[in-house]
Amino acid sequence: MSRRLRPVVLDFAASAPLRLTFATEVAAPPGAVYAALADDVPGLPEWFAAVSRAVPTPDGRGREITLTGGVRFAETLLATEPGARYAYRIDTTNAPVLRALLEDWRLTPAGAGTRVRWTFAADGPAAFRWLMPLARPALGRAFRDALRALDRRLAAG
Repeated sequence: MSRRLRPVVLDFAASAPLRLTFATEVAAPPGAVYAALADDVPGLPEWFAAVSRAVPTPDGRGREITLTGGVRFAETLLATEPGARYAYRIDTTNAPVLRALLEDWRLTPAGAGTRVRWTFAADGPAAFRWLMPLARPALGRAFRDALRALDRRLAAG
């Protein structure tokens, strides 16, 4: 059953009770990375192993995501700046503990490639806020693995 989360705005990425930020560099240019994030929504599972299904909403203002473990999210896009930023909040989910969640992807040129910074900003009960930092290594590994897979996919063209 889906639950509605608290709607948040972009500044939640800086003010959330829980913020985890990860960064890495890829060889692909910012425009190509942005296109993979924003334009090729159905292709997301091909490079982000944690995602089993991704479809844009019919109005084009969000996405519906299913993770490999069965967690589902309905998202609303909050920032779509080609080559620079892609951010969204989670509106509904079947995950039981979340109160609010926003993900903010920032892209900056790094030589011929891109520095990708992903911020996971969330709110939930105290136990969630205490336990999630313990998941930081696994989230970081999933992020880095996904970006390496994306880089390989983009290089293969």
